[in-house]
Parts: sequence; structure tokens; C-alpha cells
Amino acid sequence: MTPVPASPLTLWDRFAGTADRHPDRVALVVDSTTLTYGALRRHSEALAARLGAGGTPPRRVALLARRTPVTYAAYLAVQRLGAAVIPISPAAPPGRNETVVRQAGATLVLADAAADAGPAGRAAPLAPVALTGTPDGADLTGIPGPGHQDTAYILFTSGSTGRPKGVVIRHANTDAYLRHAVERTGVGPDSRLSQTFDLTFDPSVFDMFVAWSSGAALVVPTRDELMDPAGFVTEHRLTHWFSVPSVVSLAARLRRLAPGSMPTLRYAAFAGEPLTFQQAGAFAAAAPGARLDNLYGPTELTVTCTGHRLPADPADWRRTPNGTVPIGTAHPGAEILVVDEHLNAADRGELLVRGPQRFPGYLDPADDPGRFATGEPATRLTAYQGGTPTGSAWYRTGDRVERRGEDLVHLGRLDSQIKINGYRVELGEVEEALRSCPGVTDAVVVARTDRPTPVLQAAYTGGALDPGPLLRALQQRLPGYMVPRTLVHLPELPLNPNGKTDRAAVLAAVDTDRPAVPPADRPGPADAVDARRTPLTEGTR
Repeated sequence: MTPVPASPLTLWDRFAGTADRHPDRVALVVDSTTLTYGALRRHSEALAARLGAGGTPPRRVALLARRTPVTYAAYLAVQRLGAAVIPISPAAPPGRNETVVRQAGATLVLADAAADAGPAGRAAPLAPVALTGTPDGADLTGIPGPGHQDTAYILFTSGSTGRPKGVVIRHANTDAYLRHAVERTGVGPDSRLSQTFDLTFDPSVFDMFVAWSSGAALVVPTRDELMDPAGFVTEHRLTHWFSVPSVVSLAARLRRLAPGSMPTLRYAAFAGEPLTFQQAGAFAAAAPGARLDNLYGPTELTVTCTGHRLPADPADWRRTPNGTVPIGTAHPGAEILVVDEHLNAADRGELLVRGPQRFPGYLDPADDPGRFATGEPATRLTAYQGGTPTGSAWYRTGDRVERRGEDLVHLGRLDSQIKINGYRVELGEVEEALRSCPGVTDAVVVARTDRPTPVLQAAYTGGALDPGPLLRALQQRLPGYMVPRTLVHLPELPLNPNGKTDRAAVLAAVDTDRPAVPPADRPGPADAVDARRTPLTEGTR
């Protein structure tokens, strides 16, 4: 007899079902606040009732994603309403947040009552929210909650056109992912999970809803605690860890990742950027009882779509020529295909993925062309030209991979997109921001990738001879991790024999460790690209 597949669960279904089963277990630990599942549910439903008063709940809600208890309650409240949450970063330039709110079509902005939402609060009505004592019973009559084809969240990635792209993820996409993720991690009611990712970065969905699907506690570190993962894990008795690999490099440089220093960990995963064997070895020595996973996946494929589990004995690790841990094999339900530049199946080339985790398409359909392929590998694939992407369409990741046995190894990007501390950066968006500055005629942004954290450097032409004001202008427009560390004025941009900008020559021209302006004159956001200062920055992947 064929088993009947389980009905898809929404994010709210997962949390509420767990709250029914484990109302007195700890759901959330933030600073000095600890909330049980029952308390967090009551706060969330009270906020949902307030937001849905009048019987017509909002359909898209922006959320200023501060790491406070009320932010998590508000995230769940939006899910209970059946609305889509659009997390926005409190560290992003205000104008960028305003643009995101308008592009998303959000009809409401939620912000911690103690926070200033800035211009984002001008783009849609602002609703300050707070946790005040024990909430009364919430009346949610007439508000049925989300369906599995409703949008769960919209995240904005760096766009090559010079503007952010909205990635729409449905509850059905998250269910396909979380069914696998909960099983893979072995999480249960006695587990305690880290929450290292900002809510504007989709691995935070793993943190929250792997924990909240199983009765586990979600423990949110401060930025200082992220500098000392071993101390954080030990103090809070964490059993599960998930972060970008650069956290490991930072902790190791600060001598805060001693062998055997994390004995409580049973599972650890890394995603967002390549994981080196050096990083994996340091973490494995510090957490000898933990299973280690290297996970891969763009936001469009719902958090991660492939994974590789390292054997317990480092002597059994399958080394790769580029020194990075393989990204592994496809998650259940995901189909992967490697193609050459002609979209023919190959062992080395671009990675294409389809399946139930694949998003339905970008918020703006104009961003869809070039990102999909249709057809079957047994016949021939063709590039998607327009219209609504069908469920059988392949998403073109833009990542270069190579098959090595059963595993895939990540080789880099096909285009000018890079990752900085796990966050996706299109060099074209940074170039567009620089070119829009007064006195700049043209600009090229390159990345130095010969260091643990890539560093952006830029060359420009035009009448603006002093790079200082340009750097400050970029700091007002872009997140800190997208601001070039070096700006160099050139009389003209170098060209190759084909008449195209010679990026290798530009990189040589700007290859210096000297900042564009003295460090004392550099405002805080510019420091975010320096992994010596902080392992994580605000933004989306």
C-alpha cells in the first residue's frame, strides 16, 4: 500500500503544533529574556490579533529585524495572519530599507517600540510593537491563517541591475526543506540551537523553524558572543550550531577555539560561503562529538539544497584541489544538473536545480529572464525567455561546480557575484552606486579573494579626485559589507585587446592594503567588510 504523503505544513503550523505539544519548554532565549512555547505563542497571537483587527489583515509586512524578543514574536504574528514577512536590516542605509519596503508592496512596517524605523516608516504605516506583561487571550476569529501556497517571506538579494531583487518563498517551499532539515540534524525537545544569522539572511529560517518544529530552544547570541563561539556554546549548553565559516576563522585567530572546548555540541553546519578544510578541522577539534555538515544553496532554493557530511575521522575526509569541503549531494526531492555554456550536461560547469524547494520566481518578473532553463537533460535544455516559470523549470544558480564521485565541489561564480561573510554581493550593484556619485564617470569594482574574507576594491574615473567623499556617500547608500575598502582614481580604465575593461589590470592597480581614507575618518559601516572586526554583517544572501 502506498503511504499517503503528509499534508504540507506552514511555518505557523510547525510552531503552533510544537507549542501544543510542549507549552512549558523553552522556545527562545534572547539576552536576559527566556520565553516558553506557550508564552511566545500567546505574545505572537496577541500581536496578530492587534494587526488583524477589523477583519482584513495585511498581506505583506516589513519587519525591522532587531535581535529582540518582540521581533521573534512579531515574525510569528505575521505568519499567523497568513501574511508574508519582509525582514529589513536596522544596520542598512535608511534609503535602502525604504526602497525595499516600497518594492515589496508592504502595507505595514513593524518595529520594536524602542527602535527607530527611519525612512522605512515613511514607505508604509508604522506599527511599534512591544512585549508587555502577559497578553490576554487573542481573538483571531475570521483569520484562518496561511495556506501552503501562500508566501511565507520575501528576502531581497543584491541585484546585478543596481537594485535589490525580491525572492518570494512560499510555505510549500519551506515545508519541503524543513522536513529534511529536521531529520538531518537529529534535533529534539532537549536540543538547544544557535541563532547566529540575522533575520534578513535565510539560514535564520533553519535556526528558527528547525528548533520550533521539534520543541528545541533557540538561543540568540550577542555580537560579542559571536566572537567567542566556544564560550557561547559552553555557557548556554548548545547542542546544535549553524553559522558562516568565517566565524570559525575569526575565533581561531582570536585563540577562542581550543580543542575540546565545545563538548556539548552534537551537530554543526556551515553555509553561505565556501568551507575550507582548515576551518572544518579547527571546528571538529573543538567539538569532537559533533557531526559536521557543509551545506549549500541560494535563497531562491530555500536555504540549502545540497549537503556533505564529513566523516568523524578527519583522516577519511575526501580532499579537493581547491581546499574547500564538497557541497555534497542533493537534498531529498531536489534534482541537480551540471551544464556547460551550451546547457548540455557536463561534469564541470553551472549548477542547475529544480524541485519543491525552488521558488516560484522573483517579486519583479523582469528579474526572471536568464535565471531559468526549461527542458530535460535527455533531450535539450533551452534558456527561459519569459512568462511564469513552470514547476519543471530549472533554476540557474550561476555557481560553477565539478562532480567528484558522488559529490559536487564548488568552484566559484560564473558572473561577478561574490560572497562576503555569507552575504551575496553583485559587483554591478556596487559599481552602479559608485557611478551615481557626483564627479564619477565610470567605475569598476573587483574583489580580492586571496584572504579569509574577500575585500572589495574599486577604481573610478572622472573629476572627483578625492575618494573620501565618495566613500562616505557609499556608506550612506550601501550596507557596510558592500562598501569598497579601497577607492583609487585612475585617468582611464584599462582595457583588454577586445576593448573590454581589463579587470585583472584593475585589480593590480588597486591592490593595496591602504584604506581609501585614514581609519579614524572611516565611519563604522565601512569596517564591516573587515573580518578582523566582525564575522557577520546585516543583509541578505
